[in-house]
Amino acid sequence: MFRSNNVTSRIFERQICTPAPGTSVHYARRFYENIVPSYTLYDVECPDHSFCKFTDDGQYLISFSRTHQELIVYRPKWLSFTCEKEDCDSHDLPSKAKRFDSFFTQLYCVSLASSNELICKDFFLYVENNQFGLFATATAQIHDAPAIGGAIQGVPSIEKITLHLLRMEDGVILDVKVFHNDFINLAHSLGVFLYDDLLAILSLRYQIIHILQIRDSGNLVNVRAIGAFCREDDELFLNANTQASGIDLWQQFPVNHVENGQHQQFNPDNLFLSGIKQRLLSFIFRNLWNEETDRSMRVHCLKKKFYFHFQHYVDLIIWKVQFVDRHHILIKLGSVDGVVSRNTDQHPAFFAVYNIETTEIIAFHQNSAEELYFLFEQFCDHFHATSRNSLYMNLISSHSNNIHALEQLRCNKNKGTSSSQFVKKMLASLPFSSQSQSPSPYFDQSLFRYDEKLISATHRHRQSTDHPIKFISRRPPYYLKFKIKPGPEAGSTDSRTKRISSFLFHPTLPLALSIQQTLFMQPSVVNIHFRR
Repeated sequence: MFRSNNVTSRIFERQICTPAPGTSVHYARRFYENIVPSYTLYDVECPDHSFCKFTDDGQYLISFSRTHQELIVYRPKWLSFTCEKEDCDSHDLPSKAKRFDSFFTQLYCVSLASSNELICKDFFLYVENNQFGLFATATAQIHDAPAIGGAIQGVPSIEKITLHLLRMEDGVILDVKVFHNDFINLAHSLGVFLYDDLLAILSLRYQIIHILQIRDSGNLVNVRAIGAFCREDDELFLNANTQASGIDLWQQFPVNHVENGQHQQFNPDNLFLSGIKQRLLSFIFRNLWNEETDRSMRVHCLKKKFYFHFQHYVDLIIWKVQFVDRHHILIKLGSVDGVVSRNTDQHPAFFAVYNIETTEIIAFHQNSAEELYFLFEQFCDHFHATSRNSLYMNLISSHSNNIHALEQLRCNKNKGTSSSQFVKKMLASLPFSSQSQSPSPYFDQSLFRYDEKLISATHRHRQSTDHPIKFISRRPPYYLKFKIKPGPEAGSTDSRTKRISSFLFHPTLPLALSIQQTLFMQPSVVNIHFRR
């Protein structure tokens, strides 16, 4: 560990000292204690765009036009200017240096949405090894859409959802995937999960998990659709065995694939449960069967824990999915009311782990299970399931890899009045959304301490404050390293207006954007924080 806060001493110490095996990256990241975004340009003149995020490798800044029709991509660059005076650090920056284009170069502007579609401004996934970007456009939601064609009653419908795969280098659209009269939760990428080159897309309306592969050529290839059928040949097998009996298969099952984005119709009054629901019920039944060896006790256990709750299990629908690895997905299930509700904490929920290859459910827990919470506390990084090729994303602080985050979690647990309610609250974040956190070293809790109510690594809008957000060193003597203040330098003149802020940190450079906006579509106040 470094013994000095002087950056020159640290460089010299790095030359003569060798870090312990496996700690070289963490050792090098301690330089960020000295290299911080300590200077702020307030209310920078910049395009009136909706800024989304930096890509995980820091190569691009993603933004959208205010009309939500166009994608605008920038390349970050470092500020450069000349100073003819002595002691340049004491002088203010030239006026030309205080502009947005001094820090970013526009690469291109691409029109993504058609006339009746809008870009989902919270949706963006980045395929780092190929430098592909996945964007989404959609038409308006229909909240009272009739449940026809096997759709779930009470789930909204969107006439057209389009996923666009772009090559980030030049903005060329490589492939698109279209879904018609469906509902995919695009906000903050909740309904789409990216793991390496695999995509899991959840159709909430038709309860189908579409597994796609992103090829190096830039094609989106259908791998599997998990819903009514679990294996590729389930449909063929059932067709072969029902022809002799004269049963029309299409009247019994929903079709669990998309042809040109359009779901085929089927009889909603089907007689069979979907394949994945049957897998779930059989897993619950077998677990309860194996709990008791005595026959009478086994029957009593099944009546009490299985048959009594049978209809509740049948009525469960999939809320959200994520990859755990290439062969397993974590599925969150609950009632239909929980899908449309903003506060899902009030609704009972369950978690299941599904093996894609064997089509088996291998674990099932309620959202109050202490066993699942223990796994969440000890192995939180495994739930994030970051790409193996992403170095920076594997350095994000969590309570399973950072002692300070673990202490904060246990402190909150001890403050809680009910252990069961605390477990439900913590497990409500599962499954995690893909690429939902910033890999910036300034959110590394082993380096800096900050108020997580005001700012954190998670990409979310937050209630704005007129007070600067302080980043304090974790090491003695606990110096204030830098401050981030959103909004105008003098503060807001109207305290009655509700303001929200978002923070975009570059993953490697001492560079950040703070964006403050009101709820009335007024121009945003963009501040640039950097090391001068």
